[in-house]
Amino acid sequence: MGSTVGPRGRAGRLSTGAVALLAAASLVTACGSGDGGSGGGGGGTAVKAGGVDDGATLTMWTRAATRPQSEALVEAYNASHRNKVELTVVPTDDYQAKVGAAAGSRDLPDLFASDVVFVPNYTSSGLFADLTERVEALPFAESLARSHLEAGTYEDKKYVVPHTLDLSVLFYNKDLYRKAELDPEKPPTTLAEWDEQARAVDALGGDVNGTFFGGNCGGCGVFTWWPSIWAAGEEVLNEDGTEARLASATAKKVYDTYRGWVDDDIVAPGAKDETGTSWTGIFPKGKVGVMPMPSTTLGLMPKDLDLGVAPIPGPDGGKSTFVGGDAIGISATSEKADQAWNFLAWSLGDKAQVDVVAAHKDVVARTDLASNKHSAADPRLVTVNELVAEGHTPYALKFGQTFNDPNGPWLTLMRDAVFGDGKSLDKDNEAVSESLAD
Repeated sequence: MGSTVGPRGRAGRLSTGAVALLAAASLVTACGSGDGGSGGGGGGTAVKAGGVDDGATLTMWTRAATRPQSEALVEAYNASHRNKVELTVVPTDDYQAKVGAAAGSRDLPDLFASDVVFVPNYTSSGLFADLTERVEALPFAESLARSHLEAGTYEDKKYVVPHTLDLSVLFYNKDLYRKAELDPEKPPTTLAEWDEQARAVDALGGDVNGTFFGGNCGGCGVFTWWPSIWAAGEEVLNEDGTEARLASATAKKVYDTYRGWVDDDIVAPGAKDETGTSWTGIFPKGKVGVMPMPSTTLGLMPKDLDLGVAPIPGPDGGKSTFVGGDAIGISATSEKADQAWNFLAWSLGDKAQVDVVAAHKDVVARTDLASNKHSAADPRLVTVNELVAEGHTPYALKFGQTFNDPNGPWLTLMRDAVFGDGKSLDKDNEAVSESLAD
């Protein structure tokens, strides 16, 4: 899955990397005011919309979680350009510490990607070059994934572009729907319908279950529960990511639905202890009716599994998605900003997005390419691609320690709300806010 919000796991906090990032911030920022030529930074007025392809060698880092997508793009670029990108894939759990150490020694690569929820930590620490003019000069700038651009905007300047996208969506088993006498072409459009359909499938009995979720996985929760709140037109955090709004009436409806599945044994075995390591491996077995999944797992599903894809609904309708994945930018210390931009601009162009990204059944980074020659053969891909425009990427500098750390307050809220009686919700929400503001 492109985003590590779910099963592949994201490092729980910025740890040693954050210390190095912040310590290096002023040093790196001082190097980030280039004149737009081939030298560092990438700001200035003389930017070239397509960058420069003059045979330069570029260094690039990415997390192991997005290795397949990154390698495919780099391979296609190197085969068609004079510039060459040398890609280094770093173990996901080691990535932040490596970036932090490199920032402290001014040894960042020309290009580096980041889990999109951690981008604000890097932009606010001055590790990326300003790409505002370059991005705005792209003919398809208005079609780029809004949530990734917003996550990478700091003090009204744009520092990153989308690299890989992973969305949370509903998968439902059409064969089980038929057996349960449900219409396989009518997935749930409200949380209540999701509840009804999961219960109808569960009633088939035997080893069939209505739904499943990662009940001991904070990242799984934000990735799949929050869209139901967004779908109702509400926010889960305040604008600067320092206050939680996870105890609202809408949020309670979401938790109550999940708690009902637990209480009535509608959930497949293991949900309470699922830390995310095997979360996405349950649905492919063909015994679960309907559950939220990462969009990137669509291409990994068994060929004989007749499954549908639908947006995650709110309690009374609406639809939304968590737009995860990675964003990418040029390091503030790169001396090859124009050449690095040539790779980034190409990676967002029609050929790369259609012939590389879409061809691999991944989510395209541009809304105007939601329907293309590859997705046209699979309407499910169009559904996923079109959801990008409806999606959200939460902004919080303390995201990791609050929502992904297994000892963080969000996981406590999740488990109290679903496996407990839900009476501590207000107190748990306050603890989340305290962590965000810490």
